[in-house]
Amino acid sequence: MLRKSGLRRKWIVAAVGVAAVSMVAAGCGGGSSSGSGDSKTLTVWLMSGSAPDPMVAGIDKDFEAAHPGVKVNYQVQQWNGIGQKLTTALTGTSGGPDVIELGNTQVAQYSSQGTLLDVSDSVNDLNGSQWLSALKDEGAWDGKQYGVPFYAANRVVIYRTDLFQQAGITAPPTSNDEWLSDLTKLKGLSGIDPLYLPGQDWYVWLSFLWDQGGDLATGSGANWKSAINSPAGKAAFNFYKQLGDTSGTSAPKDADEATPQQSDVVAKGSTASFIGFGYELAAVEKANPDLKGKFAAFPIPSKTAGQTAPVFLGGSDLAIPANSKNADLAKDWLKLETSAKYQSQLAANGSVPGTSTDTSALNSTETGKAMAAGAKNGKATPITPKWAAVEADNPIKAALTAFLTGQKSVDQAVGDADAAINKTLQSAS
Repeated sequence: MLRKSGLRRKWIVAAVGVAAVSMVAAGCGGGSSSGSGDSKTLTVWLMSGSAPDPMVAGIDKDFEAAHPGVKVNYQVQQWNGIGQKLTTALTGTSGGPDVIELGNTQVAQYSSQGTLLDVSDSVNDLNGSQWLSALKDEGAWDGKQYGVPFYAANRVVIYRTDLFQQAGITAPPTSNDEWLSDLTKLKGLSGIDPLYLPGQDWYVWLSFLWDQGGDLATGSGANWKSAINSPAGKAAFNFYKQLGDTSGTSAPKDADEATPQQSDVVAKGSTASFIGFGYELAAVEKANPDLKGKFAAFPIPSKTAGQTAPVFLGGSDLAIPANSKNADLAKDWLKLETSAKYQSQLAANGSVPGTSTDTSALNSTETGKAMAAGAKNGKATPITPKWAAVEADNPIKAALTAFLTGQKSVDQAVGDADAAINKTLQSAS
């Protein structure tokens, strides 16, 4: 979804203080059409905030040096309105981009429409052995690879070290039982909310579902069926409630983490922990400089001691439009982008690199270190074009609120959400 991917970009920019990406390589015109003689233009579309200026400038410089007569026309796109712009570009006959960035949950939509180039035969050349499995899976369709992992981010538990110490907590929890025990200790601090947990933060709930061995849906291609009406789904609902009840969270039960923005709540200074991204911590510290340096982070714990819970890896894939006139050149540009040289720059910029297992550069921050640890257990949402419609009117959110407020039993809440998801997944396109 656009909202999810845009969220990660805000985090990347805020986490390292990098300004939004600007156009760094000039090109002639706005497309990939050939010019006079042997001159050509390779048009690359990346989304605002996705990559640092030096990285893109370096890729373009190396590419142009290796391809005399070819210029890179790098264009920064905005998430607002990108859907229609992509549709127009991907269905046109000329003048469109040769490399595009897509939110990882968008790839199935465009792949299923036949508008992206099959790059299955180039996976090895693009460092395929080190691709993030979640982004790789979401870049595939019908047994073929269309998306190349770009970068990702995932949620971690961000906490106040001073408040944890006051509560007698000497180390981050390494299991759900320890987590619940720590929250109980934090409740002993007057005027402190141990964990800010909105009732509809369904991506957090999703970690618990996967940790219980469950999944959102099962199927392949165009045939998918909801899988949440299961013992694992109900256990995830119950643990979400237990987490909120144990902490006595002040967060609303009928809203998600953006209503209000949880960073605004945490910035007031009375919250011991929350589950989110590094960009949210940066927002907290900007709003309340007195809190700077008082936070650390740990991966979302698992029910199994010593393990981390699976997390949703949101991010982006890169793809080549099927109508590109410069597909071979586009693959060469992607070879540079997926190389260790430039993947390390992504990690240094605060994101989990999509085609490299080296995340050492993330260890420079507490949130980055926790994110890298959690990303090893990253997963994807169902790979079907219809999943976007499920999230657009997300019945899991409504079910969580109904259960947390006592309006419905866990069986009723899970059953109703399951039926609503199936209705969307099985609807005509």
